[in-house]
Amino acid sequence: TRGFDIIDAIRLVATAHEVSIAQIALAWLLHKTSVTSVIIGAKRIAQLDDNLSSIDVALTSEEMKILDDISTLQVEYPNWMDSLGDDRLPGELRDLDALTKK
Repeated sequence: TRGFDIIDAIRLVATAHEVSIAQIALAWLLHKTSVTSVIIGAKRIAQLDDNLSSIDVALTSEEMKILDDISTLQVEYPNWMDSLGDDRLPGELRDLDALTKK
């Protein structure tokens, strides 16, 4: 369902810009500084023309935030363990009384 939520958000932005969903998806990637290139796949000339038109789409910072927020991945194991903090050394028991008094 997460994928459908992302597509729904892209569809809203596409409707506001009066362009295709594909154009918004590609424009979103092109607006990201960490993306160095975008690979497009088109079976027909019309698809290619549509995809190439994504360079003319200017997304607002609010639209970028909406798309970034909806697509952010959850932190998976073991990285989520970093959020537990480092209030003890390996092998030590956590002081639960101290944690509840904070």
